[in-house]
Amino acid sequence: MAHAPRITGMRSAFFALAIVTALLSSPGSDAQEQNAAYLLDLRGPIGPATSDYVHRGLEKVPRDKGALIILQIDTPGGLDTSMRSIIQDILQSPIPVVSFVAPSGARAASAGTYIMYASHVAVMAPATNLGAATPVQIGVPQPSPLEKENTKQPPGKKEKAHPTMTDKIVNDAVAYIRSLAQLRGRNADWAEKAVREAASLSAEEALKARVIDVIATDVDDLLSKLSGREVVVQGSAHRLQTTGVRVQPVDPDWRTELLGIITNPNIAYLLLLAGVFGLIIEFTSPGIAIPGVVGAISLLLALYAFQTLPTNYAGLALMFFGIALMIGEAFAPSFGSLGIGGIIAFVIGSVMLIDTDTPAYKISWALIGSFAVVSAVFIMMMMTLVAKSRRRPVVSGPEHMIGDTGQVIDWDGQTGRVRVQGEIWKARANEAFVAGRRVRVERIEGLTLVVQPDANRS
Repeated sequence: MAHAPRITGMRSAFFALAIVTALLSSPGSDAQEQNAAYLLDLRGPIGPATSDYVHRGLEKVPRDKGALIILQIDTPGGLDTSMRSIIQDILQSPIPVVSFVAPSGARAASAGTYIMYASHVAVMAPATNLGAATPVQIGVPQPSPLEKENTKQPPGKKEKAHPTMTDKIVNDAVAYIRSLAQLRGRNADWAEKAVREAASLSAEEALKARVIDVIATDVDDLLSKLSGREVVVQGSAHRLQTTGVRVQPVDPDWRTELLGIITNPNIAYLLLLAGVFGLIIEFTSPGIAIPGVVGAISLLLALYAFQTLPTNYAGLALMFFGIALMIGEAFAPSFGSLGIGGIIAFVIGSVMLIDTDTPAYKISWALIGSFAVVSAVFIMMMMTLVAKSRRRPVVSGPEHMIGDTGQVIDWDGQTGRVRVQGEIWKARANEAFVAGRRVRVERIEGLTLVVQPDANRS
């Protein structure tokens, strides 16, 4: 009974700890968690890795705790498919999304402008710009001056314009950005101008034109200016409470980092080459294993990357055809016809491979040229070796004795036996020889040597 007070004291301590824990996990603490702004950094071209980063970042944000999501943008533009994927995630987000062009000197060009228009709140830092949202499709044929002249209507008859593929692409982009502008209550006319005329605006001009909502110097300034602002999220009014919120950066995970590396067209291009040639080495020299393993992994990564990129499969087919021709030159020398054709097909396929106008997603000309030069040098060396081998005397088989000299062992009339390279052969000639005479092999008929006198020796 002497230990009862001590036990009672321990129970009191545990009870107090439970009360503190309950208070910390109470709704009052939850309200503090609600004051959180999740910051995603969209820097560089908009591509598959960027859309994956935004998608996963929005999924990581707690649905019932995040006050808002901030997309800090500095981009020259990017791929249309990736841009539309990001916009769909923004439109479906139950949490307000703020697009913030920052820091000073940043831009939201092309795809970035569409993302700005789709966001619940659009903010720019001083000395930033947005616009130039005209889609450009590489490879779309334009009518020549002669075709324009031939399609002119007779005088007095109104000419009927026929829309081109470029018209269809631009009209689709205009309709898309106008719908976003109308959804967010922003300037739809300027949005159309940004698409049709590649117009751009500075931060101050964008604010005056009702393209953006706020100008802020940094994230803290942005949060202070947005406090109390009302936005519509999925049809419901939402008042932002951003005073004293905690900014929580959302970093890309390893999958997004890997996707960002392999979807670089130059890296994907090198992975494709490494994969193809690694498998070729493995098939021609079975048992090494390392080239086959590395080649298979590289080829799978390359194919995954090209599946996410705007790949022209005709260009990919031309590349494989060119590689097949160069391999054919190595195994069946054709004095360069297969090899040169392979290089031409490979270069054309490389140029066609990525079907986009975005410079950041084009394969480097230097890389294509380097591979073409290396291949050309390799084929020239192979042709030189083949030519030398054809001029080299035969060093194996009976044919290598042609032109060699021997000594007559015995002779009768026009036939006899001779010793050539230590072997005794039947021989014949158009004249008689005496034993010991030196003769030269002219040709071989079956197992008989046709010889003639050696002019150099008697």
